[in-house]
Amino acid sequence: MLHHLSIGVRDLALAARLYDAALGALGFKRVFEHDTAIGYGVEEDKDLLCLKLRPDAAAPGPGFHLAFAAPSRSSVAACHSAALQAGGRDNGAAGLRPDYGPNYYACFLIDPDGYHIEAVINAPLP
Repeated sequence: MLHHLSIGVRDLALAARLYDAALGALGFKRVFEHDTAIGYGVEEDKDLLCLKLRPDAAAPGPGFHLAFAAPSRSSVAACHSAALQAGGRDNGAAGLRPDYGPNYYACFLIDPDGYHIEAVINAPLP
């Protein structure tokens, strides 16, 4: 349904440090970089998420968050740890979320611009 999503950030280097760490733990990478934008995805020049430098950027209000697909439960935990080390704020450690389903394993973070982000896998253990 979506081709890509762009979010405004006030400090591109600071945001990139967090997203490099968090998304790298999930198997994503920088697929392009310009002075005012950085794109993340899995294939070169095909971004799924784009950080755009905007001095007046503000995260949307309550109810909005970005949920990133994780390949495994261990990658969810690695994402949480890496994001915290890169300046993210904890909003829920990696673990099962039985209210969302018996196999819903996720972590929740807040990035430097106030975006609420999640890493999730919703699958039984292999």
